[in-house]
Amino acid sequence: MAFAIDPATDALRARIAAFVRDEIIPLEAGHANEDAHGNITLAALESLRGKVKAAGLWAPQLPRALGGLGLSMRALVPLYEAMNESIFGPVAFNCAAPDDGNMRVLAQVASPEQQARWLVPIADGRVRSAFAMTEPHPGGGSDPTMIRTRAERRGGSGWVLNGRKWFITGAGIAQHFIVIARTSDDARKGLTAFLFDRDTPGFRIVRRIPIMGPEEHGGHCEIEFDDMEIADDARLMNVGDGLKVTQIRLGPARLTHCMRWLGLARRALSIAIPYVEMRESGGRRLADIDSVQSMLASAAMAIDVGRLLTLRAAEALDRGSYARREISMAKVAAADALQLAADTGIQLCGARGYSTDTPLEWIYRYARQARLVDGASEVHRGVIARALLDDPQAFWAWPVDPAAPG
Repeated sequence: MAFAIDPATDALRARIAAFVRDEIIPLEAGHANEDAHGNITLAALESLRGKVKAAGLWAPQLPRALGGLGLSMRALVPLYEAMNESIFGPVAFNCAAPDDGNMRVLAQVASPEQQARWLVPIADGRVRSAFAMTEPHPGGGSDPTMIRTRAERRGGSGWVLNGRKWFITGAGIAQHFIVIARTSDDARKGLTAFLFDRDTPGFRIVRRIPIMGPEEHGGHCEIEFDDMEIADDARLMNVGDGLKVTQIRLGPARLTHCMRWLGLARRALSIAIPYVEMRESGGRRLADIDSVQSMLASAAMAIDVGRLLTLRAAEALDRGSYARREISMAKVAAADALQLAADTGIQLCGARGYSTDTPLEWIYRYARQARLVDGASEVHRGVIARALLDDPQAFWAWPVDPAAPG
C-alpha cells in the first residue's frame, strides 16, 4: 500500500486544519462555550455548524446526494485526524460518534424510504441519533450474540420490544435510534435491527449514567423498552440480519474512532512541545533533557504506528474487506497512543497540565474510555490472536497490488 495521500486530499486536510485552528480552538478558551458535561454548548455548536457548511466542509464521509463530500475511508484518515485537534472538532463537521456510524450504516443498507425518514435529518444536522446494542449483564456487550432485548411479532404489521440497554451514547439528546433486538434463538440469525423515534410510547430513559470523562452530547444512558411497538417498515434489513447490521456498522465506526483519537493525541503533544521548548530547569530547557526527549519520542512513535495501522485498515475497507484484524490492530494501537500522549502532555507540562488551563486534563479523562468503547482492547487482541492461530501464513502475507509497476 502507498502511505502518501493525494494532493486533493491534502488540500482538503489543510482547509479543515485551518478551520479548526481559526474557528474551533478559540471556542475552547476559558470554558465559556462548554456545557455542564464538558462538550460544546448547543448554541455555540449550531453557529459553528453553519460556518462549516458555508465553508463546504460538511460531512465528508457522506455521499454527495446527502450533502457530503463522498470520500473514501482512506481519504478520511487525515481529515478526521485534523478535525479532532480540537476537543470540539468532529461534532462541528457532523463526523462525531454515534451519528457518524449511524449515518454510514443507514446510507449503506436502509431502503430509500427509510433513508428519507431516518437518515436525511441526521445528515442535515437537524436531529441526533443513537445506536442501542449494549446491555446490562447477562445481556450483550462486546458479544452481540448475548443480547436479551426481545422483539416479538404482533399481528402481521409490527413488533413489540421489551428489554433494557445501557451506556447508549447520545441517547439523552437523540431523536432517531437504531436498536438491536432478539427475534429468535438462532445462533447466527437470531437478531434483527429496528429504527424508532424517541417519542415512541414504551421507550424510556432510565438514567444518564455518570462517567469519568467529558461526554458526547446526550451522555451515556440506560434505556428501557416496555411493550414498545414498532412497525415492520421500520425494520432495518431482513429479519435475522441484526448481527450483519452490527458488523457493517461497528468495523468502520471503530476505525473512525481511531482517526479522531490520533488527532487528540497530536493535540496533546502540540500543547506540551512549546512548553518544554520554553520552560527551563537547572539552567537547561526541558526540551534539551534526554528523558524529556525520550518521552516525546515514545509518544510520537505510538501516534505514527496508530496512523499507519489506521491507514492500512481504511484501505482494506475500501477494497471491500471487513478488515477485522486490521481494525482491531488499529484500535488497540490508537487507544494506547492517545492515552500515552495525554499522559505525556500532562507530565511534561507539570501542574499547568494537570490544571484546567489547557485541554490536557480533558483529553486525559476522555482517553481512558478509548480502551473500552466498541470492544475492550483485550477483546481486540483476541481477534488478532485468532487470526494468527487460524492461518499464520495468511496473517503474515504481504498485500499485493496488481496495478503496481515492477
